[in-house]
Amino acid sequence: MATRKVCLPKAKIASMSKAEKSKVVNAKKSAANRGEQKRSSKSNVKGARKKGATLRDWFKNEDWRNVETGKECGAPTMYQSPLDKRLKFGRKKKQVKLSVGRGEKLSVKRGSGLTAKGRAKYNKATGGNLKAPVTGKVKPGSKAAKRRKSFCARSRNWKGPRGIAARKRWKC
Repeated sequence: MATRKVCLPKAKIASMSKAEKSKVVNAKKSAANRGEQKRSSKSNVKGARKKGATLRDWFKNEDWRNVETGKECGAPTMYQSPLDKRLKFGRKKKQVKLSVGRGEKLSVKRGSGLTAKGRAKYNKATGGNLKAPVTGKVKPGSKAAKRRKSFCARSRNWKGPRGIAARKRWKC
């Protein structure tokens, strides 16, 4: 089914008469009713794009609005519907390349895991909040003890050399 929404820059909508707005909206609706994706070229809007602007500039720099309702158009509103929440969580996290050679993670011999430099790089790139491992003695029931207990439970099935070294470092 074709969309019935018509989006234009806010400044252009403000300069259009009611008749022009309804012409564009009705053209789009009738095209959608016929199952077409695009409205008739007879209803094209003149002067919507500034002289010399590329399409990328035009889409990025303008405040796009629905001609009929006046609401915002495009990606920002896509996630406001409760039905589309699944899209928000389907995105992949940004991959961060960390290396032992650059001092961002520890070798297996030294207990695996990330160094302070590696955690800082990861947190900056992803907006995360990785903390240092709990490696020393802790009071039972303290925040650190709970973090250790949680990590140990999460990493119980880590069977690779890095996993085994990390669990040993955390004293699991």
